[in-house]
Amino acid sequence: MAINLYGRVQDGVIVALQNMEETHIGGFKGNWVEIQGNFGIGDLYSQDDGFSVYVPTTEELESDGRNWRNNELKNTDFIIPLSDYPNRDAWITYRQELRDWTDTSDFPSTKPTKP
Repeated sequence: MAINLYGRVQDGVIVALQNMEETHIGGFKGNWVEIQGNFGIGDLYSQDDGFSVYVPTTEELESDGRNWRNNELKNTDFIIPLSDYPNRDAWITYRQELRDWTDTSDFPSTKPTKP
């Protein structure tokens, strides 16, 4: 018997993957479906519509962007008091771009780039 890839579906989302024979699927708890195509963890499944790729909302994308920006600022905080840090002026400019980014038309799709 062939080994296939199965996904466990919870609340319409694929939350786990397992390679197994179809005859063994009953030994696993939960709702399992055979994965088709390149779908995987985080993708959506419904019995009526089949598989689909999760598309984040604008609010989720913006929240992720703000979290990324906040981490970048936190990770570069140490540069500010170091007057002799290499390329310091460019880093200070980058940090200002990070702070301004959420008010630009590039937010959240195009992130500021590090110097």
